[in-house]
Amino acid sequence: MPVDPSPYQLIEDYGLIGDMHSVALVSTEGSIDWACLPRFDSPSVFARILDHEVGGHFQIRLREERMATKQFYWPETNVLVTRFLAEDGVGELRDFMPVQGPQVEPGEREIVRTVRAIRGRVPFEMECIPAFDYARADHEVAMSDTGVCFHGSEPGLNLATDIPLQAALRGGVKAQFTLKAGDSTTFVLRTMESGGECGALLDEEHAEAAFRHTVDYWRDWLSQSTYSGRWREQVHRSALALKLLTYQPTGAIVAAPTCSLPEEISGARNWDYRYTWIRDAAFTIYAFLRIGLTEEAHRFIEFLTSLCSGSSSTGRPLQVMYGIDGSTDLTEETLDHLDGYRGSAPVRIGNGAYDQLQLDIYGELIDSIYVFDKYGVPITHDLWESVSGYVDWVCDNWQQKDEGIWEVRGDAQHFVFSKLMCWVAVDRGLRLARKRSLPADEERWLACRNAIYEAIMQEGWDEERGSFTQHFDTEALDASNLMMPLVLFLSPADERLHRMLEATMQTPEEGGLSSKGLVYRYNLNETQDGLDGEEGTFNICSFWLVEALTRAGHTNPEHLEDARLIFEQMLGYANHVGLYAEQTGLHGEALGNFPQAFTHLALISTAFNLNRTLG
Repeated sequence: MPVDPSPYQLIEDYGLIGDMHSVALVSTEGSIDWACLPRFDSPSVFARILDHEVGGHFQIRLREERMATKQFYWPETNVLVTRFLAEDGVGELRDFMPVQGPQVEPGEREIVRTVRAIRGRVPFEMECIPAFDYARADHEVAMSDTGVCFHGSEPGLNLATDIPLQAALRGGVKAQFTLKAGDSTTFVLRTMESGGECGALLDEEHAEAAFRHTVDYWRDWLSQSTYSGRWREQVHRSALALKLLTYQPTGAIVAAPTCSLPEEISGARNWDYRYTWIRDAAFTIYAFLRIGLTEEAHRFIEFLTSLCSGSSSTGRPLQVMYGIDGSTDLTEETLDHLDGYRGSAPVRIGNGAYDQLQLDIYGELIDSIYVFDKYGVPITHDLWESVSGYVDWVCDNWQQKDEGIWEVRGDAQHFVFSKLMCWVAVDRGLRLARKRSLPADEERWLACRNAIYEAIMQEGWDEERGSFTQHFDTEALDASNLMMPLVLFLSPADERLHRMLEATMQTPEEGGLSSKGLVYRYNLNETQDGLDGEEGTFNICSFWLVEALTRAGHTNPEHLEDARLIFEQMLGYANHVGLYAEQTGLHGEALGNFPQAFTHLALISTAFNLNRTLG
């Protein structure tokens, strides 16, 4: 990829730490450039990734011009290690957020950064410049013998350290210090009540204890996984990433922990993904259950159940997405004072798609409940009442136009994928009713399911293109239709499936969606989505192609070989610590919010099914 002279780190140059309340992105240069505290959807305290000048950051690095860096996870954990390699010595930075440890007070979030000299005498420099409320709020600085407190926002921040600090620009602090081989020092950044007193230092013994506790937590959690297939390391890294994206108090899962990372550099396709999408449910439940992580599936079902008993601000039974606490108002606004990642404005918080009509969410929700009933715990009477009501609503409304899975901001259409998931909603409702002998209007549901099936086959199939189309009034393709064999709508032996795969795997210039195995969600030359600009290939769509090829491989061995090759290629697009953004750009770079839950869910599901099919 060409060298970019801008001061921004590449999106793929970050690792992730967290504690199931919030996360921090740590660059290969040792800088925390994104963190929202005390929870995922709080205003940012560090946001240099969205504005290099005023966004705020917390950096620890070697005081050397010529050096190399390496970054990796402590094995089987979410503890991140950044290693600095210089001519006169080797330094190391160990970053983590303690998980439910005895040193963490209730409601307090901590970031622990331990700096070590491995070889030689190592000169370090530290700079911590918070920028509260997306760099909109001022703060005061109070120095002490044990660090510094930043007051003026709620919550405030305390940086505890025994290293002497100096004032820095924009209300920050900085320090320079040297460690000899074997020495270490620890910086602890913790939230605090605004105006409260600064916390205590973390000496070497207690810092090591916090590190060991965190390592033990992650290894104990991962030991519950039952996956032992070909791609164990990649599957477990994806599982660890997904766990970081869960919100412990409610069991919700954020789509990504960032906002407004662009789908095109200098483009306007910049969205806030720090919320829970209903459509993530089916894939979340399936992925966790496939590898034995039943507790996460159970917590997410509890979260979904709480939504079922609530009300939607849209006037419909459900809305597209919710806050991590179940909140329904996600009003979108722009932050014009921030430049955006590499000048990719606007920076948006909130998400205006929350009140769109997207019919597919009912299929994904009911499918997740069906899978959980099958592999987890049988559903309750109250939950069945909600499911039954949703199926009835789908029967009444499936013929409406909607905005579809991709949340287009253009005209509503009869999207084929939306009809497909309406079919799934009714089908899974019927299966649940029959399996559990639950009360249902089966005659009406069966007639509706059949009508949806016929509509998709007659109006969603284009014989000339040899594929299902994006919606009823177009010849354009859509990668979401690759889900058809995955939800058991199409048989692996159906000739339509094989023809759709052939059409999809053509290049965009030929009318297809594939660029050397990477898949676009749709062809922007044929689709009007109400937005300007271009975008990269969608990683989840590439994994969907692998899964569809895997299913088709039951009757065509060549498809199975293609599936394995494309999957192995996709593994090569992970970043240096195994994380994926939403999209992959023309030069293999990461685009969109990072890391993306949907991508990691798809990786787990694809690895499980491909491994099982290969035998």
